Amino acid sequence: MISMKGRAIRRWWPVFVFPTLAAFILGFIVPMLEGIYLSFSRFTTVTDAVWVGLKNYRRAVQDPEFLHAFWLTVLFTIVTTVLVNVLAFFVAYMFTKAMKGAKLFRAVFFMPNLIGGIILGYIWQLLLNGILARWNISLTYSAKYGFWGMVILVCWQQIGYMMVIYIAGLQNVPGELMEAAAVDGASSRQTLFGVTLPLMMPSITVCSFLTVTNGFKMFDQNLALTNGAPSNTSELLALNIYRTFYGRIGFEGIGQAKAVIFLIIVAVIAVIQNRITTSKEVQA
Repeated sequence: MISMKGRAIRRWWPVFVFPTLAAFILGFIVPMLEGIYLSFSRFTTVTDAVWVGLKNYRRAVQDPEFLHAFWLTVLFTIVTTVLVNVLAFFVAYMFTKAMKGAKLFRAVFFMPNLIGGIILGYIWQLLLNGILARWNISLTYSAKYGFWGMVILVCWQQIGYMMVIYIAGLQNVPGELMEAAAVDGASSRQTLFGVTLPLMMPSITVCSFLTVTNGFKMFDQNLALTNGAPSNTSELLALNIYRTFYGRIGFEGIGQAKAVIFLIIVAVIAVIQNRITTSKEVQA
């Protein structure tokens, strides 16, 4: 028998769902569909679009700077995903042990995530250029140092956030399983890889998804730290798309085509990564 509360929900649920659904359609679905249409057009504003078919896509994939930015972004995402997750898990593992000041250290590690990417970029530009100045090197003169500068910045910013997720996952690992492993004579390493990590896969799925997507989407830190210098060799995909769309008159359609390609790449990689990690999840 349906309660009065259940009948009220069945009757009035459209009233609560419609505002959010309308905002989602107007703020996401409509702009996305219009952006896909514009990627097949030549335009300067949305009202003067002229259909050109696949011409924008051909020019996008033939752009050597776009291809360089793509492979640099892939490398950057792989490096940061591995480093951020390994270091964040290590920090979380340490902070779940009995130690003085653990809560204070957690807050300190999390604080960089509260600072905007543009501000972080300029702060780390000053820090890294100050260190590299001893050898007469600057981030804007070397793509290699610019790349590793972005890696350091992202790791410093994201480790604290991922640490919080890993701490929550570690605290949900059943204590009786850990005790059973200890009784069976398992070493700390065997317990970590045989018990803890398999039960931590939901947290690993979330953190790896976030780091992969953040790596591909990184824009503001790249803009503030190196701005693509020297000669756009430290430019990641998001910055390349922005520079194509806003930096060159008549290239708006090509920039939009790059944005659609970017959307497809990120979506496919995120789905594959999520399926791989989800398939390894086990139940306690």
